[in-house]
Amino acid sequence: MTDVTMVHSTSEDGEGRSQAIDNQAEPVYISKTKKAQSADIQAISGATVTYEGYTQSLQSALDKAV
Repeated sequence: MTDVTMVHSTSEDGEGRSQAIDNQAEPVYISKTKKAQSADIQAISGATVTYEGYTQSLQSALDKAV
């Protein structure tokens, strides 16, 4: 993997707190993914919902790409 792009945020419900968490967590998850070259990354405390949505979507995309 050379690049990871978030197509949709996990907090598109418009809730401000959720969006703030996503804004901080998503770049970290993307960086971890590039380093791990897989969806097997560690969650960030306080961003569990973002983690679950991100890793499930990423693993699905990886499965389809193989």
